[in-house]
Amino acid sequence: MAVSAAELAPQDDLRHDWSREEILALFDEPFNDLLFQAQTVHRRHFDPNEVQVSTLLSIKTGGCPEDCAYCPQSGRYETGLERESLLPLDAVVEAARAAKAKGATRFCMGAAWRAPKDRDIEQVAEMVAQVKSLGLETCMTLGMLTAEQARKLRQAGLDYYNHNLDTSPEYYPQIISTRTYEDRLRTLEHVREAGMAVCCGGIVGMGEDREDRAGLLQQLANLPKHPESVPINLLVQVEGTPLHGREALDPIEFVRTVAVARILMPASRVRLSAGRSDMSDEMQALCFLAGANSVFYGEKLLTTDNPEADADRRLFERLGLKFSGACH
Repeated sequence: MAVSAAELAPQDDLRHDWSREEILALFDEPFNDLLFQAQTVHRRHFDPNEVQVSTLLSIKTGGCPEDCAYCPQSGRYETGLERESLLPLDAVVEAARAAKAKGATRFCMGAAWRAPKDRDIEQVAEMVAQVKSLGLETCMTLGMLTAEQARKLRQAGLDYYNHNLDTSPEYYPQIISTRTYEDRLRTLEHVREAGMAVCCGGIVGMGEDREDRAGLLQQLANLPKHPESVPINLLVQVEGTPLHGREALDPIEFVRTVAVARILMPASRVRLSAGRSDMSDEMQALCFLAGANSVFYGEKLLTTDNPEADADRRLFERLGLKFSGACH
């Protein structure tokens, strides 16, 4: 289930020149008009009743030296999270096999590193090969990559690499000081140059304002090629992290963010990621109406809770949604 040539082809028919003012104007649209526009765009590119499903496994947990203010895996914060070494290959393969049995088409593996060492790349490359042999798409998030590391992962068969921008360039220094925005963009360049598809989005509800949400989406939509997957995360507040206690984002504003992402990046999979455990069924239904067509599936997203697979199946049945038979 490798990424298709069509997915990696240039998206010449899509815009990459959105201004901040244009994006804010979309956010300001009456809610019904915004959702109608997003759903119209969505139907031009996708089956509106199909959802792609991915499963995420933490293959190395905790002890990260970064100071991302939202992250319980940072070694700088006391969150009660136990550090774990890199999982053995057999455990990863067994988790991938179980994910496929529950309907996942893509298996994502995350390690709490600032940047992997070359010896780490050798180990995770074997994980990629074994998971792909099960007939699953593969995705990894390992932190910053060099150009050579990206090439080695691609040679091992990695389909997607996840590296989020998190927020707007302006708000970014309020959230992270140990890695620059340019560092993140450079890793995305290495991933693209190696021939992998990009999974890149951000987190909302971190205390940013609408201008920052527009700024994040502007950065994503104006990349030379839109990310194939755009995860929209709702902050999961973890006690012990600096962002614990922030005022929760208005659910309608979250749905607006999903709708604007769909309009700006028509051919991308827009994924509901972290925070779904805090979303009502009705809120998720509005997100699917707004153009979300991918979810993370399973009980955990690295270290935070996610709706159980059976609960997702029941919701999909109520909404008449079906699992994607193809990988995107």
